[in-house]
Amino acid sequence: MRQKTLLAPTIALILSGCVVGPNYKPPIAELPAKYSEAKDKSAENVRLNPWWERFKDKRLNALVAEGMNENLSVLGSLERIVEAQANVVAAGAGALPQVNGSAGAIINGENSTNAKHTTNKTASAGLTASWLLDFFGQYKRSTEAANYSLDAAYDNVNVARLAYFSDLAVTYVDLRYYQESLALTRENLASRRVTLKLINDIKEAGSASRLDVVQAEGLVNQTLAEIPTLETGYHLAANHIATLLAVPAATMTASFARGSGQPMPRNATKTGIPADLIRNRPDIRQAERLLAASTASIGVAESQLYPSISLGGSIDGSRFSTRVGSGGLLSWSFGPTVVVPIFNGGALKAEVDIANSVARQQYIAWKQVVLNAIEEVEDAQIALHRDYQTVYALRRLVVSYEEALSLARESYKGGTATVLDILDAERNVANGRLTLATSIRNLARDYIALNVAIGGGSDIGSPIKTQ
Repeated sequence: MRQKTLLAPTIALILSGCVVGPNYKPPIAELPAKYSEAKDKSAENVRLNPWWERFKDKRLNALVAEGMNENLSVLGSLERIVEAQANVVAAGAGALPQVNGSAGAIINGENSTNAKHTTNKTASAGLTASWLLDFFGQYKRSTEAANYSLDAAYDNVNVARLAYFSDLAVTYVDLRYYQESLALTRENLASRRVTLKLINDIKEAGSASRLDVVQAEGLVNQTLAEIPTLETGYHLAANHIATLLAVPAATMTASFARGSGQPMPRNATKTGIPADLIRNRPDIRQAERLLAASTASIGVAESQLYPSISLGGSIDGSRFSTRVGSGGLLSWSFGPTVVVPIFNGGALKAEVDIANSVARQQYIAWKQVVLNAIEEVEDAQIALHRDYQTVYALRRLVVSYEEALSLARESYKGGTATVLDILDAERNVANGRLTLATSIRNLARDYIALNVAIGGGSDIGSPIKTQ
């Protein structure tokens, strides 16, 4: 009676063709209605927005286009799509009938003492077939998991491509910053040499001291010491751009020698609302697809708890020839095979527990990616708004410092200012110009960070899913 009680649910499941395991439902995150410094209005789909073009820098645009399909990280992620597509095929293959053929031939002979020779020939061929009936959805869930993983592989390409856009644009901004800083430092060097000559001329006239000359010489040497560090930064940036374009380092250095102005974005970025990130950020979509794959894997593990039924059969034929005659033999077999898990030390139940834990971990990972994305947008947006204010104020400050330096030189010639007034004015001009260059770089970097944070441009050049 107890045996019938145990078998009844199993038989019912088999007859109904039940697919075990939870059906996947996309996760829901509680998100704020708006960012702290933005309007609560959804933005357009930014995944095809080439935000780098707002710099109005033709060289940067050309570099992005050149490396889009050459970057090694992107190429590696494209190969993972090929792997994931093969996994989809492999996952579903077990649910299809399996047919195998075999063939063989044997020849043997005997030589007796009376010189008689005997030869026997045997040829055989066989065909076997099997089909595992997927009553509990083992292969269906496996195929689901593989397809979700394939989706994640496509999103991974977008993650890699967006990282490439970001890395290339930031490095290009750095390269132009070092070029600008070098130009400003050399300009400061020329200015300080003019001041040194002025002080030497006045010293020869008896109106300046050796201390005045030494102080002016110190500023000249200080400026000379700053140049090598800036040159190093320039070369390292050029080398990294070459690597991003998958060409040997230092092959791009000469092409940047002419120099160019520092890139500055020409238009503001519409950040939209936090809910837009679920659609636009490829890393969030990837994490969600991996959660879906983990959920499907629970069903794969649960299906192992139930009996498996397979249909199998074989046909074997042989043909033999001997000295006394020849003949043939044909045999066949067909029948079902049932495998019932009875005792396995709790291993199958542990596999279900593991699958459930992996799915919960993936949910936590997805939630963390979402929260990190919101933080990145908030941080970049706050920084960018203040960068514009800083650059505007520094531009006016530099103009004031330059005017003060001109006035100090004129006053020194007229004897109403000291050499320290000139040196202080020169320091202010030099520091103000370099601080402005640094602020422009920070503005460009934060603009890039904001566009990357909202997933801008992530679908540009992305492969189209074929399955």
